Amino acid sequence: MTEFAIQISGLRKTYAKSRSSAAKEALRGVDLNIPKGSIFGLLGPNGAGKSTLINIMAGLVVKTSGQVRIWGFDQDVNPRQSRAAIGVVPQELNLDAFLTPRESLDMQAGLYGVRKADRRTDEILAAVGLADKAGAYSRSLSGGMRRRLLLGKAMVHSPEVLVLDEPTAGVDIELRQMLWAYIRQLNAQGTTIILTTYYLEEAQEMCNEIAIINHGQIVAQDSTRNLVESIDAKTLVVFPDNRIGDRKLNLPECVSLEHRSDGSLAMTYSRSRVRVGDILAALAAEQITIRDIASEDGNLEDVFVSLTSDGHADS
Repeated sequence: MTEFAIQISGLRKTYAKSRSSAAKEALRGVDLNIPKGSIFGLLGPNGAGKSTLINIMAGLVVKTSGQVRIWGFDQDVNPRQSRAAIGVVPQELNLDAFLTPRESLDMQAGLYGVRKADRRTDEILAAVGLADKAGAYSRSLSGGMRRRLLLGKAMVHSPEVLVLDEPTAGVDIELRQMLWAYIRQLNAQGTTIILTTYYLEEAQEMCNEIAIINHGQIVAQDSTRNLVESIDAKTLVVFPDNRIGDRKLNLPECVSLEHRSDGSLAMTYSRSRVRVGDILAALAAEQITIRDIASEDGNLEDVFVSLTSDGHADS
């Protein structure tokens, strides 16, 4: 058995031209391997190609060329098995307003060919916090409850891979925490999770590994830790005993100084070019007595901005 839940090579997708738009190349030779058992972040700006990539994996969009294998099954050779191995929680709240949550899950299970005796409808409703709403019409559910129902629908066939497309967009903190607790539980049981989100702090906290897509190409893929540590810039925050106002300081070259409103001095520097000791020595030479000190490392947002800063993704 392969060690990867998803294997994508040379994936391309070009949308044909229409009366109102020219042909558009959404994916430009994407190569991507997602390890089994991981919580994997797929990040990118609007129009970078994330949705196209997800929809191809889910079998909703036909690729132009390339190969996609899901849980070892080639989409072209074993389309039924590859689709059965993946569940997708979409961004849009696409629910039948006249079905109850129980009916929605049962219908979804039927579409996947899950026998009645093997269905876990009540178990899933309880897991996503909808047991007490099992008989209510979907149209009466709140936005957060509808998002839980989408998660439940994606789980009816017990997929090995679960894709969460902006799962916490527009939901409150309590629901977000509930969703992530359930996702961690699923992952601990062996489900591979693929997450797309614009909440980068969420991705940094949740994901073992991250790929960043821009202009239809993967521009970075590594462990979350390695990506964050790749940022060379770091900030040293010093709290002097006395306020020094906007006084200019003689600091090492390539160190930028910010006088913050709380009286602290924030000095951003390149870790590869400047040592902390040199900055502290310069402050001592300026006769600044330090009351407290802290450091601010780069984060995933810094990585994301550095790799996608042109902000002009194509599709």
